[in-house]
Amino acid sequence: MRCFIAFEVSDEAKQAFAEAQSQLDKENTKLKLTKDFHLTLKFLGEIDENKAEEVKSKLNEIKFNPFETSLTDIGVFPDENYIRVIWIGLDDKENKIKNLQKQIDETLNEIGFKEDKRFHPHITLARVKFTKDKEDLLKNLKQIKFNKKSFNVNEFKLKKSTLTKEGPFYEDIAVFKV
Repeated sequence: MRCFIAFEVSDEAKQAFAEAQSQLDKENTKLKLTKDFHLTLKFLGEIDENKAEEVKSKLNEIKFNPFETSLTDIGVFPDENYIRVIWIGLDDKENKIKNLQKQIDETLNEIGFKEDKRFHPHITLARVKFTKDKEDLLKNLKQIKFNKKSFNVNEFKLKKSTLTKEGPFYEDIAVFKV
């Protein structure tokens, strides 16, 4: 099964994401809009049931304090010259998200998962399939207005991802609370 570790956003933050998505230039750009908003802390890839149990056991060892984050600005990956993903960043001035991600990374490294080299707290708004005019798209992104909502993080989840023609379907395998 294809798995990852993530935390989800509040309903108010989901509304802000939908608000931002509604302003994306869909005339000149072919987009695949995100339906399920979460921050991926670690992508595990394909694992079997035994490995999933091992992951759950290791994730139970992680301790963290609840924290608040807020939406920041819109950005793109990999860069403005080659836009494949449009995202909204999360405020992590105090490194609480990065510290949680690092703790997960180090804990799962003990059972054979490679540590992530780069981690940037963000939530994907859309995947870009094609754009007629990159400059127009960048101008559009700078003009998008949305409510930079704050929300609390007091749990993270081990999730299963099933790819379908309609997009990925996510299922919670385990929840890890503060």
